[in-house]
Amino acid sequence: MKFTLSWLKTHLQTDASLERITDTLTNIGLELEGVENRGAALAPFRIAHVLEAAPHPNADRLRACRVDAGDGVVSVVCGAPNAHTGMKAVFAGPGTFIPGTGTTLKVGEIRGVTSAGMLLSAREMGLGEDHSGIIELPADAPVGVPYVQWAGLDDPVIEISVTPNRGDCFSVRGVARDLAAAGLGTLKPFAPSVVPPAFDGGPRWEIAFPEACPWIIGRTIRGVKNSPSPKWLQDRLTYIGLRPINALVDVTNFFTFDLGRPLHVFDVAKLTGGVLTLRRGAGETMRALNGKDYVLDPEDCAICDAAGVQSIAGVVGGEATGCDETTTTVFVECALFDPVRIARTGRRHQIVSDARQRFERGIDPALMPDAVEAATALILELCGGEPGTVTAAGQEPHWQRDATMRFARIAGFGGSDIPADEAVGSLERLGFAVRARDESRVTVAVPSWRNDIAAPIVLDQSPGLDPAKAAAAAAGCAEVEAENDLIEEVLRLRGLDAVPPVSLPRESPVPATTLTPRQQRTALARRTLAAAGLMECVTFSFMARSDAERFGAVPDALRLLNPIAADLDQLRPTPLATLALAAKRNAARGYSDVALFEIGPAFAVDAPEGQKLVAAGLRSGATARNWLTPQRPVDVWDAKNDLWTLLTALGMPLESLQVTAEAPAFLHPGRSGVVRQGPKTEVSYFGEIHPRLLLALDLPGPMVAFELNLDAIPDPKRRRKAAADLPAFQPIRRDFAFLVDATVPADNVLRAARGAERSLITNVALFDVYAGDKLPEGKTSLAIEVTLQPRERTLTDVEIEAACQKVVAAVAKATGATLR
Repeated sequence: MKFTLSWLKTHLQTDASLERITDTLTNIGLELEGVENRGAALAPFRIAHVLEAAPHPNADRLRACRVDAGDGVVSVVCGAPNAHTGMKAVFAGPGTFIPGTGTTLKVGEIRGVTSAGMLLSAREMGLGEDHSGIIELPADAPVGVPYVQWAGLDDPVIEISVTPNRGDCFSVRGVARDLAAAGLGTLKPFAPSVVPPAFDGGPRWEIAFPEACPWIIGRTIRGVKNSPSPKWLQDRLTYIGLRPINALVDVTNFFTFDLGRPLHVFDVAKLTGGVLTLRRGAGETMRALNGKDYVLDPEDCAICDAAGVQSIAGVVGGEATGCDETTTTVFVECALFDPVRIARTGRRHQIVSDARQRFERGIDPALMPDAVEAATALILELCGGEPGTVTAAGQEPHWQRDATMRFARIAGFGGSDIPADEAVGSLERLGFAVRARDESRVTVAVPSWRNDIAAPIVLDQSPGLDPAKAAAAAAGCAEVEAENDLIEEVLRLRGLDAVPPVSLPRESPVPATTLTPRQQRTALARRTLAAAGLMECVTFSFMARSDAERFGAVPDALRLLNPIAADLDQLRPTPLATLALAAKRNAARGYSDVALFEIGPAFAVDAPEGQKLVAAGLRSGATARNWLTPQRPVDVWDAKNDLWTLLTALGMPLESLQVTAEAPAFLHPGRSGVVRQGPKTEVSYFGEIHPRLLLALDLPGPMVAFELNLDAIPDPKRRRKAAADLPAFQPIRRDFAFLVDATVPADNVLRAARGAERSLITNVALFDVYAGDKLPEGKTSLAIEVTLQPRERTLTDVEIEAACQKVVAAVAKATGATLR
C-alpha cells in the first residue's frame, strides 16, 4: 500500500514529523517497507530569473547569462538553445550534486567567461529524459524559492506492508485512522453531502447471483466532459505507481486508495438495454480493460447487459463499455461482493487488480452510499454534468456485532499490564463504541470497516454432525476469537515493541526426544552399516514384474496400474532385488566389488499396511585388498557378520536368537539361514544369492546378502548397572571339545551349554571346528569356551568340576555329543 504524506494529511490533522509517522506505522503493525522522497535530491535547486542571456563572445552555441537566484546576480554559461532574457528557470549553485549527470558543480571558466552555476534541464534533474533545453517556468514563479517546494515534489511516498486481515488499511483513510488512534493527531471527519438528483432514469440493477453480490448501487451522470485529470489528481496517482487515464477513470482509482472503496464506471452509450444484471458466468468470453480475453465459468460473478458480459464483478471491467474522451453519460457502480468468490475468481483467471485486492479482504459495507455521493461530487467538479437518482438492488447485509474483552486477559494473554481505562480508550479511538462496561470486562460494538474483528465462524457441515453442537462450538470459538482480536488491538496501539518477549513454558528442563524409537533405530542402523563399509543406496520401490517374481511373491494387489515406465510395474518384495540390479549396473561399468545397503520398504500383502521397514545389505565380488589378510571372494559369513554387527548395535540379545535353514528360495539352500527370536518370530535372513538367480539376471558373482526386519526389533530395555553390581571375582574359562554328528548345528551345542548352569555361566563361544580323517565318518569336532563368573565367593575346584560336568551332561543330552 502506497500513499504520499500530503495525501495522508487530507485525512489526518497532525504536526508529527515524517520519521515519527513511519516509526509509529511499524509499531502499530503496519510495517514500513520504505520511503521515497524525490525532493531530497532536488532540495538545493532554486527558481532563478535570467536577467540577461547574451551571445558568448568566444562561442557561437553558448550564451553568457546573468542570473538572479535570490542571493545576488551570478554569471552562468549556458548551452541550451531556449535560454533567453527574462525567463524563469531552475538554478544550481556551486557545490550542488546534479543527479542526471552524477557530477558536482564547481566555479569555472568556459571560453574566457566565468560560470558560477548551472541552469538545468529535466534530465539533469532526474525528472525525465527531456534534454532539448532548460526547464522554463511560468513568469509568476517566485525567485529564490526551492524548486521542489514550488513544484510540489517535496511530498514523500510512504509504502507499508499490510497483513491480509487488515483490509481497512488498504486505504489512506484507514491508515490515518490508525495513526490518529495511536496519538499522532486527529482524524478529519468524512461526511460527504448528498448530491440531489436532477433527473430520473439510467440503467438499473438486477441481482441473479445473491451469494456473490448481496447489495449494489449505482448512479447515472449525464452531460459530462471527460478530459485529463487536474494536476493534483494525476500527481497522487503517479506518485503511487498508477498511470492517469482520464478524469472519470482516475476518480474511481482515487477512491480505491483514498477510501478503500473500489468503484467502476460504464459508458452508458455503449451499454445495450436498460438493465445491468449480476449473474453467473456461462462460458462467455470477455475482453477486459487490460487487453486480455477471459472465459467466464459459473463460479464467476458477471455484470451483464442485453449484449452479454461487460465486467468480471469486483475484479476487472470490460473494454467494450470503458470510458474515454467521447463519453458523455456515465454510470457509476458501487457494489459489495463476497470476498471468497472474488479471491477464487481472481486466482482462477490470474488477475491481480487493486479492486480484487480490497474486495477479497473485505470492505466497509456501510460506506457504499457515502462513497457514491463523494464520487458524484468529484465527477461533477472535474467533468461537469448533472446527476440522476441512485438505483440499487439487494440490501445492506447485517454486519452489526459485539465483542467482549476481559481486562485480566490483557496481561495474561498479551503479557502487558495495561490499565482498563487506557484499554477502553484505545478501542474507542479506533471506532469501537462501548455497549457495556464493569470492573472486569467491556463490551463494544465493532465498526463496519473492521471485518477482521469477531468475524463469523463457518460451521462444520460434516455429515452426522449435530447442528446444535456445531453452532454451540462455533459460538464459543467466535467469542474467544473476538476477545483475542480486541486484546491485539489494545496491544498494537500501545506499540508492538512494548510487548515483552516471553518464552513458552517448558514442562521439563530436559527437552523431550523428537524421534520415536523406530526412527532412532533406523538412524542407528544406517550409521552402523555405513561404518561397516557398505554404501547407502536409495532405489525405486518398484521394478519389473518379471524380475520381482524371482525374489518373492508378486500378487496382483501390489502391481501398479499406472506405472511411470513399463518396466516399473511391480512393488518390490525386498530391497535386495533393487540392490542386486544396482550391483549389476556397477559391474557393467567395471565395479564388480561393491558393498551396498538400503533402509526402505519391502512390500507384501500379509505385512501390516502392506509393507514393512527393512535394512538390507549386499556384497558382491571379492573382499577389499589388505596387507594383513589376502583378498578372497565374499561368502555367507560376510553376510552373517554384517547382520550380527547390526543386531549388536541395535541392542538385540544374540543369545536369544537361533538360526534355521529355511531361507528364501533366491538364496543358496546350503549357504543361508533364517534368524528367529523364538519359534515364530522371524527377524532376519542371510546367505549367498542362488547361482541360478545370478545366471538368470546376469548378476556379478559371488553375491551375498542379508535382510533385517526393523519392525520386528523390540525396543531396547534400559538397564542401569551400578558399579557395585560388577563382579569382584575373576572369571574362570574352560574349553570343551565335543564329537557330534555332522548334521547337528553348532548352535544346538552352544544353547545346551549355556543353559547347563545359568547362575554361573555368562558366555559360551565356539572357537574351533574340525572334520577330518582322524575322526569317525560323519562326525565333527566342535570346540567351545565356557566362561564361569562367581559373584559371592571364589569357586573351589570341586565346584568348578561340578559345573563342568553339568555342561558335558547338558550337551550330551541335547545333541548326543561325546566329550573328546
